[in-house]
Amino acid sequence: MTRFRFPHPLVLLMGFIVLATALSYWLPAGEFVRRLDPATQRLVVVPGSYHPVPATPVGALQMLVDVPRGLLDAGAVVFLIFLSGGAFTVVDRTGALRYGVDWLLARARGREVLVLPLLAAFFATMGALENMGEEIIALVPVLVLLMRRLGYPALTAVAISTGAAAVGAAFSPLNPFQVGVAQKLAQLPALSGGAYRVALLVPALVLWTATTMRHAARYRVVPSAADAAADEVAAEQGPGAGRHGLVLLLMFGVFGLFAYGVVRLNWDFDQMSALFLALGIGAGLLGGLGLSGTADGFVAGFRDMAFSAMLVGFARAIFVVLEQGHVVDTLVQALAAPLAHLPVAAAALGMMGVQTALHLPVPSVSGQATLTMPLLVPLADLIGLSRQVVVLAFQYAAGLCELITPTNGALMAMLAACGVGFDEWLRFAGPRYLALLALGALGVVAAIYLGV
Repeated sequence: MTRFRFPHPLVLLMGFIVLATALSYWLPAGEFVRRLDPATQRLVVVPGSYHPVPATPVGALQMLVDVPRGLLDAGAVVFLIFLSGGAFTVVDRTGALRYGVDWLLARARGREVLVLPLLAAFFATMGALENMGEEIIALVPVLVLLMRRLGYPALTAVAISTGAAAVGAAFSPLNPFQVGVAQKLAQLPALSGGAYRVALLVPALVLWTATTMRHAARYRVVPSAADAAADEVAAEQGPGAGRHGLVLLLMFGVFGLFAYGVVRLNWDFDQMSALFLALGIGAGLLGGLGLSGTADGFVAGFRDMAFSAMLVGFARAIFVVLEQGHVVDTLVQALAAPLAHLPVAAAALGMMGVQTALHLPVPSVSGQATLTMPLLVPLADLIGLSRQVVVLAFQYAAGLCELITPTNGALMAMLAACGVGFDEWLRFAGPRYLALLALGALGVVAAIYLGV
């Protein structure tokens, strides 16, 4: 009996692109009227404005054209992946990464068990603060090296970073791209219901971190003395020997500037890419690689990150096809309309189902908020459901989907960069996702009866 083999990530995403193309033929074309929302400065749908439009089925040639268009739409993220990958390859070639990991492990000796929860807390905090996702791909070399030195599988690097950030974002009381946008569209005060969200964030993060640590311990392979010694020798004999401290100081300075720029200056991906370009050039010169050695490091990094960057563009192409076929709004209308006939608690859980289903074709959480909240908030008012509960239903359903949906380009790119198969990730993340979704559903129902 032939064992089922999970499709290659590019095959999987291309299959979704073909499915989106087929939907442009099968589903009736339609759209909502949109207006500019003064609170968020985003285009939002006008409730009750859905109307049919002439069908615009996407042909085979146009479907193929939409792949480079998807890459163009995701261009800022794609170039962030290339430039950050190139920068960290340069840093790695100086030997500074290995030196830094050795230094960290030497001081954590006997307390290595604390490394994973500390990393999870950091990434969850960044997810809660600014919806960190694509930015983590830049840290792959550091994370993979650290996990290898601890003896943990590469999957642990994804779980403790991207996974923890997604959990922190989904349960966040202040994530500007999820709860922030949704609350503005629902005309709720910023940070309202914050204490209730924190009360759910803590057990959610504990569940994810504890099960990740258990999985890491189960599959841990204690590094041999020879492997550790080889890494230490490489660190000492790298072309930047004697300058590792300066390179690491530069790297941490860039991280600090990166965090400040994202949180306080509202930096976009272009500014982040420029910062990593500067990091790579500065690290190469400080580490003794010279101009040519630095350029070689960037080229090697571009080559290593090409697959991860392409996955982001392919994932974006799915939405491009659906948008061209004018069937995204049709999907929203078909899923949201039946909720009006359900009891209050069932309607709230139904909203979670709608948000979950929509996150596959609409993988942007902020985009999904602008698409669905103007429709679901008036419906909630009609049936006596709290607007805060509508936001919770959106937040937990759409946010947690970031853990498992193959149209999440950042997740697919991170898995590819770490060498982890999507099927392997699903076996790990799937049960944890269901447990967290159950926690979110319980939180939504409890919020109804507690009057949140």
